[in-house]
Amino acid sequence: MQFPSFSKVKHQQYWLMGLVTAGLLGTATTVYLIVQSKVPSSDLTQQTVAVQLKDIAVQIKANGTVQSLRKINLSPKAQGRIEKLYVDEGSQVKQGQLIARMDSQQFQQQVDQYKAALAKAEADLAEKRAGSRPEEIGEAKAQVTISQANVVQAQAELTQAGEELQRNQFLVKEGVVSRQTLGDLSSKKSQAKANVEAKLAQLKQQQQTLQKVRNGTRKEQIVGSKANVAQAQAQLLSYQTQLEDTLIRAPFAGTITRKFAQEGDFVTPTTSVSSSDGATSASIAELSSGLEIEARIPEASIARIHTGQQVQIHSDAYPNKTFQGSVRLVAPRAIQERSSANSSSGGVTFFGVKVALKTGEDLLKSGMNVNLNFISDKIHNALVVPLAAIVTSKDGQTGLWVLDENNKPQLRPVTTGSISNNQIQILKGVTKGEHILISPPLEQVIPGVDTTK
Repeated sequence: MQFPSFSKVKHQQYWLMGLVTAGLLGTATTVYLIVQSKVPSSDLTQQTVAVQLKDIAVQIKANGTVQSLRKINLSPKAQGRIEKLYVDEGSQVKQGQLIARMDSQQFQQQVDQYKAALAKAEADLAEKRAGSRPEEIGEAKAQVTISQANVVQAQAELTQAGEELQRNQFLVKEGVVSRQTLGDLSSKKSQAKANVEAKLAQLKQQQQTLQKVRNGTRKEQIVGSKANVAQAQAQLLSYQTQLEDTLIRAPFAGTITRKFAQEGDFVTPTTSVSSSDGATSASIAELSSGLEIEARIPEASIARIHTGQQVQIHSDAYPNKTFQGSVRLVAPRAIQERSSANSSSGGVTFFGVKVALKTGEDLLKSGMNVNLNFISDKIHNALVVPLAAIVTSKDGQTGLWVLDENNKPQLRPVTTGSISNNQIQILKGVTKGEHILISPPLEQVIPGVDTTK
């Protein structure tokens, strides 16, 4: 783009004194300072300053917003009604501190039920592990002894029945005893024999029982009892966890910045530990911790921003205070902001920057707007002029009124650099020692102040 010839500026050409922020503060906006008085041409030398070489500290200015370092919305893990609320807005809480208690009657009953079930399962396992008691073994031995005596008696009865049958068989042949009597004796022997077999089976069963009692509980039974205990423990733990979840605790130390519910309100778990402002109606409270500042730095200035960089912070709420901070993080990804005047253009590119507070955390509040001054590296031997001496045309071109060898003002195009306090660096257009006007010449028309003819 060609810069117009400033030597041919006509009487009615409009120029404004002001600060050129395009490329310096990263936006294309120009802030104009309208000069209320003009300098007579006869007194120009008294209204000039010389272009100087100075070491300047580069300052990058930006706006920022104070926000919480950490912020969450607290909600229960299961829907229900708030039985007790222990905090209010502004309450300072410690990590793990109880915030609210939900209705827990149902979960308490289930915990009590499964505590009893676990106690029963543990008792059964302990009994199986202990094995048989001495009295149980003694009882089993006694049963075996009784069964043995019964077998002996039954065998004696069988022997007697057999001998009696044998005697009567001889007498039947002699005709002394009838055959019916002989049949009865044969049946008696058969019954005695069956009784012996029954008593032997009973003895065998009692002997097996004694052996089991002596051997104790089988491993399989102990394994089964262990499984019952584990199942009861898992069920109890499940309901204990649900009972514990009815207690809403602070996950970190901080301040209750907002309260969304009261005792008796019904809340849901849809926004549990959420930072979203769009779903706070179902939450109990908002917990915040610490403060930091978030700023957006234009792409043109981001190369001068680095972590650890010192930052001066000003707030309209405390006009006489300057707070200190440092750059904590520079976002790795840019933010594109399209221009409303030309939505088809690429717009302005910004980078998010997080600033940690060193002072002022006790005074600044979340949501406050602040002005930031990022202190960058020094520039040595920079050509500088007062910021107010810069003039800008309507199309955004920048220049200075420079006195020539005849003390006549000439508007000369310049290329500007960094800003430091009330001075601005000149990269091209003037040299050291040249004198420039701080105010425009008498014949220069100022829009809004002069009336054009």
